[in-house]
Amino acid sequence: MLKKTIVLLVVPLLINSCAQKSKTMDHKYTNALIEETSPYLLQHAHNPVNWHAWKPEVLEKAQKENKPLLISIGYAACHWCHVMEHECFEDEEVAAMMNENFINIKIDREERPDIDQIYMDAIQMMSGNGGWPLNIVALPDGKPFWGATYLPKEDWQKSLTRLIDLYQNDKARVVGYANDLSKGLQAVNLVETNETDSQYSMDQLHASVANWSSYFDTFLGGYKRAPKFMMPNNIDFLMHYAVSENNDSIMEYVNTTLKRMAYGGIFDPIDGGFSRYAVDTKWHVPHFEKMLYDNGPLVSLYAKAYAVTKDPFYKEVAEKCIGFVELELLDENGGFYSSLDADSQNASGELEEGAFYVWQENVLDSLLGEDFPIFKDYYNINSYGLWEDENYVLIRDKSDTEIAEKHQLSEAQLKQRIHKSLTTLKEVRDEREKPRLDDKILTSWNGLMLKGLVDAYRYLQDDHYLELALKNARFLEEEMIKTDGTLYRNHKNGTSTINAFLDDYATVIEAFIGLYEVTFDEKWLQHAKALTNTAIANFKDEKSGMFFYTSNQQEGLIRRTIESYDKEISSSNSIMANNLLKLHKLYHKEGYGELANQMVRNVQDNFLESGQGFANWLNVVLFQNKNFYEIAVVGLSFKEVGQEIASQYIPNSILIGSEKEGALDLLKSRYNEGQTLIYVCIEGTCKLPTTSTETALNQL
Repeated sequence: MLKKTIVLLVVPLLINSCAQKSKTMDHKYTNALIEETSPYLLQHAHNPVNWHAWKPEVLEKAQKENKPLLISIGYAACHWCHVMEHECFEDEEVAAMMNENFINIKIDREERPDIDQIYMDAIQMMSGNGGWPLNIVALPDGKPFWGATYLPKEDWQKSLTRLIDLYQNDKARVVGYANDLSKGLQAVNLVETNETDSQYSMDQLHASVANWSSYFDTFLGGYKRAPKFMMPNNIDFLMHYAVSENNDSIMEYVNTTLKRMAYGGIFDPIDGGFSRYAVDTKWHVPHFEKMLYDNGPLVSLYAKAYAVTKDPFYKEVAEKCIGFVELELLDENGGFYSSLDADSQNASGELEEGAFYVWQENVLDSLLGEDFPIFKDYYNINSYGLWEDENYVLIRDKSDTEIAEKHQLSEAQLKQRIHKSLTTLKEVRDEREKPRLDDKILTSWNGLMLKGLVDAYRYLQDDHYLELALKNARFLEEEMIKTDGTLYRNHKNGTSTINAFLDDYATVIEAFIGLYEVTFDEKWLQHAKALTNTAIANFKDEKSGMFFYTSNQQEGLIRRTIESYDKEISSSNSIMANNLLKLHKLYHKEGYGELANQMVRNVQDNFLESGQGFANWLNVVLFQNKNFYEIAVVGLSFKEVGQEIASQYIPNSILIGSEKEGALDLLKSRYNEGQTLIYVCIEGTCKLPTTSTETALNQL
């Protein structure tokens, strides 16, 4: 987000005026958040505001004292969360007002997405917009009646004064509004059972993609809008569709988007890794936070793109993303941290968004010397690459071939010169104050990163990526799976806490299935199946066949959310539908396939008008309508042959293997001594086996 942009989102009960900054307080106060492990909550532990974490006893306190809840939701890498903390929550005058009249609750949205989902829906219903910090005022039972995002001090005080007056003097109106809003929150969450037996057809899918394509930015990639989010699930499906249907125009759009994103300032060419999103149409100026949940799926995406195209640029992008994650986010236990902040200290010692990443032309010139003219052209140290305040964000818009020809170099020479320059800049940048680290480890985001590493190993064939993947998988196995088979959500300081949500199960199941396909270690498949059965037992809505986001063992909120819309991260239900379909291919008697089919039927009425919002669901539609293959490899060389097959882009398949006979039905009675046989099967019915990988691939 541009530093100079401020957006206010409030319910039109109030009229807001201009901002007034408050002074920063020393740590002379300590509140209940000091007992928490979340870096975001700990950032507020010394505010004069009497913050609490969300706990049942805190809500009981609100009911006992008849005070409304003031719920403030954010996350550690959130720039405007820090701004509002400085202007409002560190101010003693503001804190006194909040402490006297409200029970104040701070929530890390990454730890408690279940709560964030409800109140984000609430503010969007009230104002039509949303964002973080998300500030909600609710009745003591949690029913919301007012909300706003960032507000400066004066506006915040005026808002609270009005709300205090309303609650004390017109409570019936407040309660009535809160009850009506809560009914609305229930209604927008409904997913009804679709009783039809009709399967979404290929003709319907073609129409959905055609409608979707009207939004494509075919020159700069992504969509015709700003800000631009990377949306890896969108591009992943479109690549799957393009390959499946031999659609060159869709594949051209996929390649344009992949190239432009990685050329853009949103990608860090020095340390690797993608930032959160770009505020402009050309992927230039990012919101500088780097999130694990973006980089994991993007590793998968670029590794798959390499498998499809064999373009070495895609391989390089995936490798650099993994390099960033390994450098900055890898814990010694094998888990991955959550994010790097958008803000870091500038030369004046003040927190500033992007300070760690930007460059000024005179600095680059003095550092790079004779290589500067080449670097200047390569990364647009000109009007195209200028951000603000004489700061440049590195961005490409020309190929290596074009730059090499201009400077009369070979492409190899150009790469060597650019590498040398980036190495110099890294040495200088490493002396800068680094962005703050959010070092909590979240199960779902680790599942996404594990899947990224599995796909990187699968398609790039680098053993180091498998080593990282196995270390992470063992961490999840040992620290995040409880003895009763359920999962934890969070890990920090050697301790796992918070019961997991559906996305934790869905992403880990998906990653474990993928890990089995590249190792043939049945342990990971057994874990995936066991976690699937646990999710069905604890999360499934018996009425609709969908899955609630929260377990039936967790504390009651004002709503159990059903998450079905694919945003930057695929929805937990769409990931589960994909998992169930794949597991059905191996375990026909468990009912996984019919459950997946029912889930798709429940949401398929959205596909025509909102294909981009259901992109991961559309993978299942392709799986349903086209042949989906079980590929079994049996024999002494099963791992080597399996690795050769796995390196091919075959999304409509699941790969299994064993040296002799395995526990899976498809691996029984398949062994023939002295041969390594490949079986290509559909729903358990197999073609004649072959010893040739080429022949097996032709059978597909």
